[in-house]
Amino acid sequence: MSHPHPELTLPPPLPDSGLRVVALGGLGEVGRNMTVFEYAGRLLVVDCGVLFPEDFQPGVDLILPDFDYIRDRLDRVDAIVLTHGHEDHIGAVPYLLREKPDIPLVGSRLTLALIEAKLQEHRIKPYTLEVAEGGRERLGPFDCEFIAVNHSIPDALAVAIRTPAGLVLHTGDFKMDQLPLDGRITDLRAFARLGEEGVDLFLTDSTNAEVPGFTTPERDITPAIDRVFSTAERRIIVASFASHVHRIQQVLDAAAKHRRKVAFVGRSMVRNMGIARDLGYLKVPEGLVVDPKQLDDIPDNQVVLVCTGSQGEPMAALSRMANRDHQIRVGEGDTVLLASSLIPGNENAVYRVINGLTRWGAKVVHKGNAMVHVSGHASAGELLYCYNIVQPSNVMPVHGEWRMLRANADLAAQTGVAADRIVVAEDGVVVDLVDGRASVVGAVPCGYVYVDGSSVGDVTDASLKDRRILRDEGFISVVVVVDSVTGKLAGGPEVHARGFAESDSVFEAVRPLIEDALAKAASEGIGDTHQLQQLVRRVVGRWVSDTYRRRPMIIPLVVEV
Repeated sequence: MSHPHPELTLPPPLPDSGLRVVALGGLGEVGRNMTVFEYAGRLLVVDCGVLFPEDFQPGVDLILPDFDYIRDRLDRVDAIVLTHGHEDHIGAVPYLLREKPDIPLVGSRLTLALIEAKLQEHRIKPYTLEVAEGGRERLGPFDCEFIAVNHSIPDALAVAIRTPAGLVLHTGDFKMDQLPLDGRITDLRAFARLGEEGVDLFLTDSTNAEVPGFTTPERDITPAIDRVFSTAERRIIVASFASHVHRIQQVLDAAAKHRRKVAFVGRSMVRNMGIARDLGYLKVPEGLVVDPKQLDDIPDNQVVLVCTGSQGEPMAALSRMANRDHQIRVGEGDTVLLASSLIPGNENAVYRVINGLTRWGAKVVHKGNAMVHVSGHASAGELLYCYNIVQPSNVMPVHGEWRMLRANADLAAQTGVAADRIVVAEDGVVVDLVDGRASVVGAVPCGYVYVDGSSVGDVTDASLKDRRILRDEGFISVVVVVDSVTGKLAGGPEVHARGFAESDSVFEAVRPLIEDALAKAASEGIGDTHQLQQLVRRVVGRWVSDTYRRRPMIIPLVVEV
């Protein structure tokens, strides 16, 4: 997949006094966040995340940003700044560091702990620089100031990037919860101070730009979680993101109140909660958390299981429970709590899991029928607030699908930002900040890079199309043997199929058509095996289309003897 702007050419050289901004992911999608800043030949990367595949990408595990734009300039990357520890912001770091392991990683304490644990699995020991809100670091020509923002994971940061070309403020993912569970609010005083200094380019989180008002505080869902615990008859199974420390804290507090034991299930959940507990971000009462192996000795009405799978991921614990493919068997009287919102594109997978769990008798509580989750992103009211405080010269909405980016741009316009100073870009579009004005100057190729098992980038859009055909239409193989001298049919045709018809006997009608076509080709002196294979494919394809209105994959094999 190349950049979606055929009218845009490759960008001209960056002017000496200019700052270049190129998003390699996160624009036009929710995930894969990665933005490259360039000044005076040096590069700064903000975030490096993954996108999770959808139904039309069968077999794909993860989708990475396309590193081609910076691949031959990795020695010029001064640092990778990580705004927070969610997978859509840190998940692709191991794949970038495989290419140059000594690029410094800059982030808060929890963010670095999460990425270090992930890199350990990839056998990469990174060079890290821990920062905190209020801190300021010079990374090459980029003078970076870090600002506390509230999000659905502790220790999230916005970053202000100063260069001689101007001041850029990148919010990362944020909201403005005024009574956060950890007491750490978005530092609007810092936003206002930067506004007074003069923000030349404001990159703002667009995820909830379409949602009016203000995002509900995290505290407001505590009563709903408490109600679930009060009414549950047997086990409670909570599915959440493995990094949502605040939500897990609420579950632990409810479990302690209702005298239930908690077991973490799933590698990423066990790892991340262990890190959060060790660093003091997760407060765990003594004796509350037990090993899953001890659950057999505890009555069902005293058990809480915390696992991954709230997005319907096929290999996550909850999906496997729904499919009866997990040692934990969900049954009558169990309560399953989905403590997350739906990531766009995952709806079908999530409802499939909900239906599967309900089928086995579980009661499933989710955002659709109870207030058990709130978003981690600023709604329209909060974004308006920020625009009025910061009063930026130029705005570039980031992190969101097209409709979200557009809604965010509209909010900026309502607060008085001039239309020609609002840049709505997509992945690969090059934006230059020169003389205080941001404008689109070109685009660079910027496709999806698919991770499939241990292969990275080997799967192409063409091979995914083949997989979809195999999944939806099945395949037909045709084997024929021809005389290498005369070109006449010497054996076959043998026709077999998978995923197309129950019995191969349905192909009796097409065999004479293949024989006639090959006989005609022999009489015309056509003996090239490739041409004969194409001939067989056309004959079978036409017959299948006319007879069954289907388009399976057809694999012809012509053998010369």
